[in-house]
Amino acid sequence: MNILMIEDNESVAEMMSMFFEQQKGWEATFIQDGEEGWQYYLANEAAIEMIILDLNLPGKDGIQICRDIRKQNKLVPIIMLTARDAESEQVLGLGLGADDYVTKPFDPITFMARMRALYRRSQLTEEIAKDGEVENASQYDIETKFIRINSQNREAFFEDKLIEHLTPKEFEILQLLASHPKQVFTREHLLTTLWEDPFYGDERTVDAHIKKLRQKMEEYGPQLIQTVWGVGYKFDETGV
Repeated sequence: MNILMIEDNESVAEMMSMFFEQQKGWEATFIQDGEEGWQYYLANEAAIEMIILDLNLPGKDGIQICRDIRKQNKLVPIIMLTARDAESEQVLGLGLGADDYVTKPFDPITFMARMRALYRRSQLTEEIAKDGEVENASQYDIETKFIRINSQNREAFFEDKLIEHLTPKEFEILQLLASHPKQVFTREHLLTTLWEDPFYGDERTVDAHIKKLRQKMEEYGPQLIQTVWGVGYKFDETGV
């Protein structure tokens, strides 16, 4: 795994460097300045397989870097790293297209486990994207009253309109919920199914992704992802 870590905290970078060096096949580049990190990414985009991005950086902050990366690369895994711990900050980071959100301080072993799980999912996503150039793109493996999903090319439609700017994780959540209408999924079930198992992070990660997914879907029609209070979420078109 070829890693780019843009982090201005030297102690954090040094700690992760020691752990990365112990992993066979892992190579990491550490950059402390946001603008310098962005320029390095532009020059080495094809080789970078994982980005660890601090939210607060000198030169160019992590929010802008994440936004700019997602404009030209939808698949490269991005983990946002920050000292902030409010749900609004998680929503902000995930809404920009980050795949995961980790707050400081963190356990390096747990952090690397999340990196491995995210990397595995990203490799599968790339394979699906490459194989998704099918002759007939109108084939949908999930069709409901309002939603149509083509899992091969990872496109979701609200009636005839493409739901734009879905992150890989948002697509996976919609795909899972829509394939089981009215079935209630707990946060724990979603985490163990779509994240790594066991999951070492905060269950609020699910809420943050659901919130952004709902916001994007509401641009096209009525809300189809319902909250089952005290339990979890379900996809339900009843009465719509």
